[in-house]
Amino acid sequence: MTAEITVPVGARHTRILGVGAYRPRRIVDNAEVCQYIDSSDEWIRARTGIRTRRWASPDETLGAMAEHAASKAIAAAGLVPGDITCVIAATFTHLMQTPAIATEIAHRIGATRAAGFDVSAGCAGFVHGVVLASDAVRARGGHVLVVGVERMTDILDMTDRSTAFIFGDGAGAVVIGPSDTPGIGPAVWGADGGQADAISQSVPWDVLKKDPGHPFPALRQDGQRVFRWAVYEMAKVARRTLDESGISPEQLDAFIPHQANERIIDSMTRSMGLPERVVVAKDIVTSGNTSGASIPLAMEAVLASGEVVAGDTALLLGYGAGLSYAAVVATLP
Repeated sequence: MTAEITVPVGARHTRILGVGAYRPRRIVDNAEVCQYIDSSDEWIRARTGIRTRRWASPDETLGAMAEHAASKAIAAAGLVPGDITCVIAATFTHLMQTPAIATEIAHRIGATRAAGFDVSAGCAGFVHGVVLASDAVRARGGHVLVVGVERMTDILDMTDRSTAFIFGDGAGAVVIGPSDTPGIGPAVWGADGGQADAISQSVPWDVLKKDPGHPFPALRQDGQRVFRWAVYEMAKVARRTLDESGISPEQLDAFIPHQANERIIDSMTRSMGLPERVVVAKDIVTSGNTSGASIPLAMEAVLASGEVVAGDTALLLGYGAGLSYAAVVATLP
């Protein structure tokens, strides 16, 4: 006899209910970075737009930064930690293979009964987490915390001229829950694994087991190849996301892309034909590229500035290692 499985009924629609951020205390300008590499403040600004970035101190661990950002997001959503049913952490700088940092985050914030798991999709990880969270709420209800958190300085070779000046540390979080009206649109996501070597770890971890004296694995990237791919391919992904969401560029209030490079952001904005009134997030200028944390940090920044307000419509677009990407249209909290 075949038993009938009971399937829970979740929410018809979802939305972002609250956002929070944590930026490390230490502000590092380009002059300091140039102590490690042969470059200049002018060159860095011209190539990336970056003026400063935040580098975490030893006490500003992934768990600690995530806890601060998550607690702010939960409070902004008008919830308490016990309301969180799942924690998704978007990160690739958690240096322990197991357990997932999401379980530590859940414990730190007091969400003692929440599920927890990590998503490793590089700089696209946060939007992947938003998509998974939205689907989870629609499938079974509850409230899902998505945290983008990175300590990029743990995996940087500070003498590498192609990466040392780009990246920063930090954490951003959102709470996703049920909504009476659509607040998160359909996802457009994918990956071009044929170009996975464009952004990668210098060597696998097991090299250290074979040769303990080997230099610590560090992030490597082919900046020009990533730039060309992002400018050309991600503008198409952005347009497709708007089309599938039924949103025209004229209806958009904000564009919040991954904060990889100001020139990439400007090129995509022009290619998409966005009206001048659309607010384009550029947290890259003062925070650097914080990978999986960059979109929630940028979201918090534009909301805090008053340039956008709750209820505005934003396009979120993440892209990076893999080469992976994910995009959604969302109502801002």
